[in-house]
Amino acid sequence: MQVKVITADPLKFVTPALVVGCFEDVDGTDLLERLDRGLNGVLSFLRQQKEFSGELNKVKELNTLGQMPAERVVLVGLGKRRELTAERVRQSAGTASRTLNQLGVSSCLATLPQIEGGDRFAGAVVEGMMLGSYRFDVYRTEPKERACLAELNLAAETKREAKAMALASSESRIICDAVRMARDLVSHPGNHATPAFLAEQALAIAARQGFACHVLDAKEIENLGMNGLLFVGKGSAQPPRFIIMEYHGRRQDGKPVVIVGKGITFDSGGISLKPREGMERMKDDMSGAAAVFGVMKAAAALKIPVNLVGLVPAAENMPDGGAYKPGDVVRTMSGKTVEINNTDAEGRMVLCDALHYAQRYRPSALIDLATLTGACLVALGTEASGLMGNDDGLKRALKKAGEATGERVWELPLWDEYGEAMKSDIADLKNAGGPHAGTVTAAWFLRQFVGKAKWAHLDIAGTAWEEKGRNYLPKGATGVGVRLLVDYLRGIAG
Repeated sequence: MQVKVITADPLKFVTPALVVGCFEDVDGTDLLERLDRGLNGVLSFLRQQKEFSGELNKVKELNTLGQMPAERVVLVGLGKRRELTAERVRQSAGTASRTLNQLGVSSCLATLPQIEGGDRFAGAVVEGMMLGSYRFDVYRTEPKERACLAELNLAAETKREAKAMALASSESRIICDAVRMARDLVSHPGNHATPAFLAEQALAIAARQGFACHVLDAKEIENLGMNGLLFVGKGSAQPPRFIIMEYHGRRQDGKPVVIVGKGITFDSGGISLKPREGMERMKDDMSGAAAVFGVMKAAAALKIPVNLVGLVPAAENMPDGGAYKPGDVVRTMSGKTVEINNTDAEGRMVLCDALHYAQRYRPSALIDLATLTGACLVALGTEASGLMGNDDGLKRALKKAGEATGERVWELPLWDEYGEAMKSDIADLKNAGGPHAGTVTAAWFLRQFVGKAKWAHLDIAGTAWEEKGRNYLPKGATGVGVRLLVDYLRGIAG
């Protein structure tokens, strides 16, 4: 999407659509009053008839019938003025962009909330518009029924304001491009998005953005003793890959932040086969990997002054004659042995090797993202990702980033007592702990492989996919984790 900042009067700008934010408890601003007069009192009538009141995320579309240069006006509710936040602006902009997509509008002019310092919301408007207008139609053979929003113009009152808005808009566009890329990766079906495909994408991203990337094949994975990853991939005709990306954003040497993303390109459950209902969505089990790709892309494009490593263990979990079985014992890269009592608990098996591998970087922080447990969806729904870890400072920083970006996280306990469920009679650990506290016991398992690193685990099982579509989250892959971690990285970079 192209994003431009203009200083022209919004009511005199020729555009297919003019998007105007309206407060619920403010009858009019200068812009709204002039707009009302230009439309012969239609806005006042709508308020009187309670057809549109400015309630958050409510939309009203009006055809101007040639009474002004804009072909149509889209009114979008911002809620109460005193409650305005960047997230509310983001949601409203996303709601408006979805309306524009439905109308087949390819270009629009959006006005920011008319309050002092309203220019600080420019980035939120761009995020809402770019993320809300996203759609994935790569595999459709029919021509598109409607155009997709491709050009966004933002209205500024002064040249100084326009300069600040242009900078914020540019940065937000870079981040949103990374989120949209992550959504694309998750949206590809499993017969296309294989471990080899992920490896090819990583190499291509690294080449474009100028950071290092190295991919290990199945033989190299075996030579390293990464049997957790290797065994999960044994039942598939698609061999596993281990993807290593390194971005050096600081001139001086410094311990990197290492992010690890679960890359199960399709999860049938293996021998512990999943129910058929909903199995087609298991292409989203590499959402953690997609987020890592997005963060690497955005960090390099923004030139964030941090050292960053992205690790992706990629495999397909299938049930053929070579697949690992319940009862098998696997010796992981760390040397710890794991009894397999559920082949559908495969995510932690590929992650444990990646987390152990990460220790060679002596990371300043180690963060993993994974669609790890259905239990997290039961506990937190789709509103928040689960957060667990061993360092309070790291968890606080991630919570702060979550509030700033709207990708909220909620901490769950990680007490030692939960480890009782993960004890095996014949090995050091078992890979599943029974029906209770599944999210926590899975995280407890991962903690055994992080060494002394400051570590946080993000369970994105509930937030990686949107079932119905809302504000800036259309139905499908959300790209969760990209904006959260980019904000975290910018925070620690100062």
